[in-house]
Amino acid sequence: MTSAATRPPSSAVELTLIQVPLSDSRVEPLLRELGDEYSARYGKDAHTELARYPDEEFTEPYGGALILLLEDGVPVAGGAFRRYDPDTAELKRIWTHSAHRRRGLARRVVAELEREAGVRGYRRIYLTTGPRQPEARGLYLVTGYTPLFDTEAAPETLGLLPFEKHLPQNEPHPPENELHPPEDHPHPPQNEPHPPQHQSRPTHLTGKAADQ
Repeated sequence: MTSAATRPPSSAVELTLIQVPLSDSRVEPLLRELGDEYSARYGKDAHTELARYPDEEFTEPYGGALILLLEDGVPVAGGAFRRYDPDTAELKRIWTHSAHRRRGLARRVVAELEREAGVRGYRRIYLTTGPRQPEARGLYLVTGYTPLFDTEAAPETLGLLPFEKHLPQNEPHPPENELHPPEDHPHPPQNEPHPPQHQSRPTHLTGKAADQ
């Protein structure tokens, strides 16, 4: 059996990101292990808390999404977001299978959720994590999230730890008439020679949508 220490890096295996509904059978192991781990860390059953939001909140018509990261067809990580307000998506259920941690998979899931949220028009990501999840806290700090709490305080004294991140916005395309600004002298003066026929034209720059 391949141990986590000798497992090949994620770039050496086939990884696939897919969007699925919460009812997809491949999501069940994610929620089961996540609930078991939360229950062990906090000393109470967390499965009810994980089921508090209706399934449809994680579907596109309701402004949400749920993704799975598959390795050779098997879920190894996943996560979701739901509509928090018209400009904000809230990350939920970020998870990496216990046998596949320390491979950067959670970062990949978070990046894909951010990208998808940006495509949907969200401008901000919001999330909360618990005081007994130092791995999650570290993940969000290193991926550019701003803590909305006193990072010097003992986590247990704070309760939930909120974070936010503002997504980069695509630059609007200028109006067509701005791409070709009028010349100072559309027609050459009568007493001046005509300019050469071959004039250099403005360079058209194309932008690439921000991807996060």
